[in-house]
Order: sequence, then C-alpha cells, then structure tokens
Amino acid sequence: MTSIKTVGVAGAGTMGAGIAIVAARAGFNTVLFDLNQDMLDRARRQTEGFFGKSVEKGKLSEADAQAALDRLKDTTEHAGLAKCDIVIEAIFEDLEVKRELFSKLNEVCPPETLFASNTSTLSITEIAGGTGRDDRVVGMHFCLPAQLMKLVEMSPGLNTSEETFQEAWHFCEALGQKPVETQDTPGFILNYFLVPFNNDAIRLVESGIAEPADLDRAIKTALGYPMGPCELLDLVGLDTQVRLCESFAPVLSDPRAEAPPLLRRMVAAGRLGRKTGRGFFNYERDAMFGG
Repeated sequence: MTSIKTVGVAGAGTMGAGIAIVAARAGFNTVLFDLNQDMLDRARRQTEGFFGKSVEKGKLSEADAQAALDRLKDTTEHAGLAKCDIVIEAIFEDLEVKRELFSKLNEVCPPETLFASNTSTLSITEIAGGTGRDDRVVGMHFCLPAQLMKLVEMSPGLNTSEETFQEAWHFCEALGQKPVETQDTPGFILNYFLVPFNNDAIRLVESGIAEPADLDRAIKTALGYPMGPCELLDLVGLDTQVRLCESFAPVLSDPRAEAPPLLRRMVAAGRLGRKTGRGFFNYERDAMFGG
C-alpha cells in the first residue's frame, strides 16, 4: 500500500508525458509541470491520442480513459506542484539544471514530499545534494516508453533514508510497475549496456554495413528485442542520446560510450527522432508510441 495520492511530474517531454500517463492511468491525481506551455499542450494531445488508441484496442473503457484524462492537470508554475506527495523529475540530463529544479521545489513543497529523479546516468547522491532534503530523494528510472514498459530501476543515494526508499518502492508497485533495486552507479543496469550498444548500432549505419530498417529487423528477429536500436533511439531522441554519452563517457572511460559523428550530425540537422518527425525513420508529428 502507498500513502501517496497526488503525483507531480516535472518535464513534459517524451519521458515525462509517459510517466504522467502511468500515474493518471493507475488512479493518481497527476500534475505535469513544464515551463513551456507548448510542451504541455503537446503532451496533452499525445496523451489524448494514446488513450484513444487504448480504447480502440480494448485495453481501456471510454469511461476509464476519460477518468484518467480528468485526473491529469498541467502547470507552468513550480508552485503548482506544492500539494504533490511525490515529484518525479524527468528533465534532460544536466546535473546543475536538475539540482536547480529541486532547489526551487524544496521551497514550495512540504517537507514530507518525496523527490524522485528519472535520471539514467547521473548520480542520485549528487542530485540529492542540491535539494535541501537529501534523505527524501530516490532514483526512479522508468524505461521508454514509460506508458508501455513496466521496469523501474530504483536507486537510493548515500543519504536516502530506508523509509523513503520503501515508500517509493510501494508507490512504484501501486503504479503497476515492476521495481528492481540498483546501486547509485553510472548507467545503473540498463544504460550501462544500452548506451554503448546503441552507439555500436549507429556506427554500423555510419559505416554502411546496414540500413537502419535492416539493422533493426536483424536485432528484433534474432535477439527477440521488441524494438530495434534505431527505432528506440528515435523514440528516446537523438539529442538525448548525445547528452547520455556526454555524461556517461567521462565516468565510464569507454570509447564505445562516446557519441558517434553521425549522431552529432543528425542532431545538428534537427533530425532528433519522433519529436521532430524525422530521425533514422520518418514519423507523424505529435504521435505517441503505443496505445
């Protein structure tokens, strides 16, 4: 059981919008925060489209889908998260930006509010050090797409209290997710393998060994992956992969974690994946994965 009733999600990008869907679908009052109203409007359109597809596929009734939408609110003000029992940060991978966000939230949220970070490469302990409540901070790394994937990597910082970790764990289970405990180390479990692996895939495309569609087909068919690496990179965002590399490579000292030149060129050209309509593949803008 969990005592959490209201969930805040900071960041209305692909990951944040997906986490908000998970929380609202599970019955929690949910507040999605972003400084950019356009991002919030886009997330609302994506969410409506996602639940619409869920109804069409018979995964949700129209009444349940509408109820979930009614539970989801948005705000461009930090104070809009003041009544949340937990705030899950899902902004881009920059330590100082995350610490600044949590510092501002520390001023408006009551002392009992839990802070969680969806970081996939940064240290939970370092993030928590800028929050003003490092005993109430925990890592909760959802997997993309959050609205479909069940796994959440749960990571305590050095000063995270056992009470905080257990409270977050029970909340994760109440979301319908499957938590696993990891230590506060670079990449945790998944990205320790995935960041270099995806870079290897980019280098195969860059060297002309395989086209993206053929590479993905080989990985999905032979290894049983539900998504190929190029499709996944387009979903994550190629700019996000660059940030992952830049935060991960210096710590890991692994050349495979360095961003390939092709990746940087695609980002420079604005081919970021699904969110811009073009990456390794072409997409309809504002369409959310799954449903």
